[in-house]
Amino acid sequence: LATTNPAKSESLYRSILALDLAAATPDLPKDDTIRLKESAITGLSALFVKASNPAALSDLATSLRPFFTAISKAKGAKIIRALLDALASVPDPDEATLSALCEDTIAWCRAENRTFLRQRIEGRLAALRLSQRHYTDALRIISALISEIKRLDDKGHLLEVQLLESRAHHALRNLPKARASLTAARTTANGIYVPPALQAEIDSQAGIVSAEEKDYKTAYSYFYEAFEGYMKLDSPNAVNNLKYMLLCKIMTDHAEDVAGIVNGAVALKYSGRDIGALQAVAAAYKSRSLLSFERASTEYKTELVDDPIIHTHLTELYEKLLEQNLLRLVEPFSRVEISHIAELIKLPLETVEAKLSQMILDKKLHGILDQGAGCLEVFDEVTESKTYKDSLQAMTNMGFVVDSLFEKASAL
Repeated sequence: LATTNPAKSESLYRSILALDLAAATPDLPKDDTIRLKESAITGLSALFVKASNPAALSDLATSLRPFFTAISKAKGAKIIRALLDALASVPDPDEATLSALCEDTIAWCRAENRTFLRQRIEGRLAALRLSQRHYTDALRIISALISEIKRLDDKGHLLEVQLLESRAHHALRNLPKARASLTAARTTANGIYVPPALQAEIDSQAGIVSAEEKDYKTAYSYFYEAFEGYMKLDSPNAVNNLKYMLLCKIMTDHAEDVAGIVNGAVALKYSGRDIGALQAVAAAYKSRSLLSFERASTEYKTELVDDPIIHTHLTELYEKLLEQNLLRLVEPFSRVEISHIAELIKLPLETVEAKLSQMILDKKLHGILDQGAGCLEVFDEVTESKTYKDSLQAMTNMGFVVDSLFEKASAL
């Protein structure tokens, strides 16, 4: 009926929800009425999700509050969380509606003194703020929530919130605090049973933080663990961690290993644009071609540029590739026009000039820019003589010996 006549199906569900719990009869006891209402709520929410009607779902969750006060707190909390899950699963979810419902439900929980449910919804609201990129608001909610949860010793929820905190600090580029929150989460995880999905999330976050700290070998190991965990759960997050694994191989100058991983029996089923994007980057890096790199970034913009984690590392990889190409081009010259280098590397003159200036300041290139003539003067790299340092060290050591002999002679 829900498929053939949704309007009639909705009407029937609402008639069930209108049943009065106080008017129980021997034919329809109170417990049976509650079970009927629960089934009606599930059916009605599924109907609204299928119709992509978040507003109706939000109204349903609000209108059922008198029913929640009439049943046990645990059962009411389960239904409320199921409704929030249904609202989040609507295609192209309206985050403003979900956010408003969370805030309204939190206020209701405070009034009804439902602490555990409120904390769970506050955790969901923090995750929502994180996805909306309101990082400061997310951290404000998380900070207050962590101190409350610690007092109640709810370690399962504490672990989830600590992971959210690590993600928020990472998004704000505060790596020390992201690492500290992750370490706290792993410490919490050691004392409880961690579901496979949550363990995979911990491994994935550990890989992200390690990659930011330039420890790509360790990051690869974490991403591999997360990939295996998500793969067993048949989660869409598996392909993201496979992408990060390939990125780590490229960043450690092992771009040739990408083909072997992608063509492996485990990774073959994940082949698609996401994996093709990293293969294109690996091919560009192997050939040291900036043009191929830029072409891959344009062709796979959604998979590369729109992913903040991959975009951060690809920007660094592009700078590294640009430096290598510039050093290779200027190597035969002692004086060369900047416009000629820009023509050879097929990049705008301003970009090349700015990069050469940065490389000179970073002491990666020995030379000066003659901006009046528009030229780069390259100097031979001067090898530092060790004679002066060695002589100075010998004289220092001799001084220690003389002082020691003087002290011994004075004691005679």
